[in-house]
Amino acid sequence: MGADLPNGCLQIRSTVLDGRLEISLASRPIRQPGPDELVVRVEASPINPSDILPMLAGCNPADGTFAGSAEEPNVSFELSESAMAALAGRAGQSLPVGLEGAGTVVAAGENATELLGKRVAFLSMAMGAFGEYCTLAATDCMVMPDGVTARQGADLFCNPLTVMAMVETLAQIGETAMIHTAAASNLGQMLVKVCNEDNLPLVNVVRREEHVELLRSLGAEHVCNSSAPAFREDLAKAVAATGATVAFDAIGGGTMASELLMAMETAAAGRMPAYSAYGSAEMKRVYVYGLLNPGPTELPRHGYGMLWSVEGWAMPPILESAGPERAMALTQRVVDNITTTFASDYGHEISLAEALSRDAMEGYCRKATGEKYLIVP
Repeated sequence: MGADLPNGCLQIRSTVLDGRLEISLASRPIRQPGPDELVVRVEASPINPSDILPMLAGCNPADGTFAGSAEEPNVSFELSESAMAALAGRAGQSLPVGLEGAGTVVAAGENATELLGKRVAFLSMAMGAFGEYCTLAATDCMVMPDGVTARQGADLFCNPLTVMAMVETLAQIGETAMIHTAAASNLGQMLVKVCNEDNLPLVNVVRREEHVELLRSLGAEHVCNSSAPAFREDLAKAVAATGATVAFDAIGGGTMASELLMAMETAAAGRMPAYSAYGSAEMKRVYVYGLLNPGPTELPRHGYGMLWSVEGWAMPPILESAGPERAMALTQRVVDNITTTFASDYGHEISLAEALSRDAMEGYCRKATGEKYLIVP
């Protein structure tokens, strides 16, 4: 039910073919909503790191062939045999791209008509946010408060709910402090604000001195610059001061996980009543939730003590384990504070077609602080 829909809409699609990846802006039919579904006219959609992986399948924009017209661009990449083997599960499939966004409900199934005309934010694991329209389950949407624009609500889920899932993880495992890397990101700035509000000690790891100043201006107490000569010493002191034995790592590759474990073990060893050649028996955890460095995670395995772990982490399973009532409370906190604590800043606003230009693609793939991209279809 709702307004008559156009015959089709533009969507960014990513397809693995024989030896190549093709990304295009294509016209696709708008799927009519089922009984519990909505059609949202997308008005804003952020480009997050979690969108770049399915769209580019690990390809580097510098290696792309950019063709087509300004209105109908397409980008292609040559894929190696090993890349094709890794992507075999999606060969021949034209995947829609984009996990989240915000817009207006223009059609609804019979069980969701009360949402017609509402402005909603949405997150769909089936993707499709990088398009003019998106058909999805009503349960994937949250109605925006009056006065909140699509631009303000577009990033309601991925970053803010990841922050809340980090806080929830601490509660579930009985910890009260954490370390966070790549902490100057939009997500990292939100985490600083939430930890200040909840009196949770937080150690922030950044890579530039201007990032240190940025987080301190938000009220962060412990900020360590990984490019500074005294990084290891500074990190160990901050970890000892907070008692953190849990870290959330957005970097993934390289030696950062090892650095975090060593700092946590140094602090734990300092709390031991007597020396042990085996190190501390305190559990130390690094949760890897990002791949800013796509290389392998390097763990030399020295100085971590007896108990430690490095494991993958993601927001949806945490919210699922929290249960529907708790998950809804966390989501409602985000909605209530979407223009304050959980506000996102964007350095660039681009169209769907511009998202497939070389300059824009190289820009959002850099994932630089202060350079977040927002698609405005």
